[in-house]
Amino acid sequence: MRIQLSDHFTYKRLLKFTFPSMVMMVFTSVYGVVDGFFVSNFVGKTPFAAVNFIMPLLMILGCGGFMFGTGGSALIAKTMGEGRREKANELFSLIVYGALVCGIVITVLGLIFLRPAAVLMGAKGQLLEDSVFYGNIILLATPFYILQYEFQCLFATAGKPQLGLCITVASGFTNMILDGVFVAIFSWGLFGAAAATALSQFVGGVVPLIYFGQKNSSLLRLGTCKFDGKALIKTCANGSSELMSNISMSVVSMLYNIQLMKYAGENGVAAYGVLMYVSFIFQAVFIGYAVGGAPVIGYHYGAKHYEELRNLRKKSMRLMGMMSVTMFLAGQVLARPLSLVFVSYDRELLDMTVRGFFIFSFSFLLSGFSIFTSAFFTALNDGLTSALISFLRTLVFQSGAVLLFPLWWGLDGIWLSVVAAEVLAAVVMVLFLAGKRKVYHY
Repeated sequence: MRIQLSDHFTYKRLLKFTFPSMVMMVFTSVYGVVDGFFVSNFVGKTPFAAVNFIMPLLMILGCGGFMFGTGGSALIAKTMGEGRREKANELFSLIVYGALVCGIVITVLGLIFLRPAAVLMGAKGQLLEDSVFYGNIILLATPFYILQYEFQCLFATAGKPQLGLCITVASGFTNMILDGVFVAIFSWGLFGAAAATALSQFVGGVVPLIYFGQKNSSLLRLGTCKFDGKALIKTCANGSSELMSNISMSVVSMLYNIQLMKYAGENGVAAYGVLMYVSFIFQAVFIGYAVGGAPVIGYHYGAKHYEELRNLRKKSMRLMGMMSVTMFLAGQVLARPLSLVFVSYDRELLDMTVRGFFIFSFSFLLSGFSIFTSAFFTALNDGLTSALISFLRTLVFQSGAVLLFPLWWGLDGIWLSVVAAEVLAAVVMVLFLAGKRKVYHY
């Protein structure tokens, strides 16, 4: 039976509707991990460190896709909830075209400023050359990368989360297969890894563009639209939390790399790279649920179904609790096996990675709640509150902790900083939920 945004959601229905988005986000993270696996095992430790070193900057440039996707999804879902379907289609077209133009501009600026930015971050020698070489190839696919992440959010709003999952799987397999061919078989090194990623992003961005550009069975279709500056500003404001979250995470990752170079050298950067690859998979479960559930929340808020809004909030928080405990236990049990996949060739690096993973996994107990709450306010079209939660959680709390904790606990302090940041973010989350309850009637 087809699930609609206007339905009453039980636990089963909620999980069924959000499951494709969760799998989609996990799969996206998995094929990023495969990229790291091939570089680490077939190209070497320094190129692997270079990929991890430059990746936060590349993620900053590409995170506009999440801003347009989540912010646009909230606005479109609310408009559909108000019964204005034609306007929703116009907004959908405007947001997609806006994201594409944004991607082209970012590509040009990125190619100009990538090397100076890498030097400013402290890269030099072979690490610098590898970072810039890899980054320049990835930048060419940035418009498709932005579209890919935007459509991952918008497929759920269009009532086609399963189709979004299929396209993500196709994109992921493109990356995995080409990684194996280009890196393991043809020995093309960093060029092969970057080319595989760029081509997979092309698939993930262009196929949805073709689907929505023609007559289809979804709730949305690309067509003509008038420029609406207010709608774009509202979209950017709604999605500012996701933009802030991604930018902040990338900035914090750069800060982590700087601190790790200081306290542990190249091994520290490589170990952190492993943690990031694996944590992306774990966090993707939370992000996928938030992305999948946001259109439902936005629809019922637009339709003024406040009882259903309360139902969605309560059930989602309980589900986040169960997922958080599961992610934490998995992190504890799988710390060594997952680390072995990437760095089994270096005992010192392996031991450093495993210890970091044990400490880092405590953050999974709380991160899901903050991720969902931020998305919850985005779905309510309250971009400011959502952005504040994301900004404090990542840029303020994590930055402060990663600068201070190593002074007392050395390398362990760097791994502990993310745990401390999640504790503080949970306090902020509770305060905002309590303070805004009467405003949004949830």
